[in-house]
Amino acid sequence: MEWRRQLGQTGMEISAIGFGSVKLGRDHGVKYPEPFTVPNTAEARTLLTKAHDLGVNLIDTAPAYGGSEERLGNLLQGQRQNWILCSKVGEEFDGRESHFDFSGKHTRASLERSLRRLRTDYLDVVLIHSDGNDDGILDDGEALQELQRARDEGLVRAIGMSTKTVSGGTRAAELCDVIMATYNPAYTDELPVLDCCSNLGVGVMLKKVFASGHLPAGHADPLAYSLNFALSHPATSTAIIGTINPDHLSANIQLAKTLCAEEPRGS
Repeated sequence: MEWRRQLGQTGMEISAIGFGSVKLGRDHGVKYPEPFTVPNTAEARTLLTKAHDLGVNLIDTAPAYGGSEERLGNLLQGQRQNWILCSKVGEEFDGRESHFDFSGKHTRASLERSLRRLRTDYLDVVLIHSDGNDDGILDDGEALQELQRARDEGLVRAIGMSTKTVSGGTRAAELCDVIMATYNPAYTDELPVLDCCSNLGVGVMLKKVFASGHLPAGHADPLAYSLNFALSHPATSTAIIGTINPDHLSANIQLAKTLCAEEPRGS
């Protein structure tokens, strides 16, 4: 396996581990086994510096991640060239619950707000943040069409969808540059989506590779087993991991590098 991988046919080369930033902006209404506190500015800067120094070049964020985008915009000043930035449209979090809007108008407003918050004039990847009704979002078409326009305008380099169903994921793969899907040893329902992306040359970002902290039992090293499981599929461009523990971050990245060096991809 390779540590640096092509993101489908986008021309972007990304690290096999991406930095998930939900915990930089939101510590409630999330599905983790243990409570946590959003890190302060110094702690967040330490995490990002460590990730960069260890070879990570992808950050995943979203408006639904609370204050994540704004914090990243402040923390990454002068570092834009070091990072592939991925954000999303469609889901809003009001501090208590999520709301969804996939209209063209909201998609454009959300994208422009993300650009302001992240202090950049373009985003590398923007995904539609599905509410679970993937097919309905694609049938309506406004969000995807608006992202296509933004890509044509140079505001976005690649567009895609964070999907939740096999039917939606496989349909989106035919229309998008990038798909974000869930895939881990305890959940393989979306394997057909990965296979479809592999056949089409579409980039795949994996979410919940550690099942939000619920690791599989019966393995000597469940972390290594889960990560190898995710990274070994030939479609996988990157696995998004959202730890805010610097030691865990380092260990996860080093583990991924070891697996990439030792295991032939797709074996």
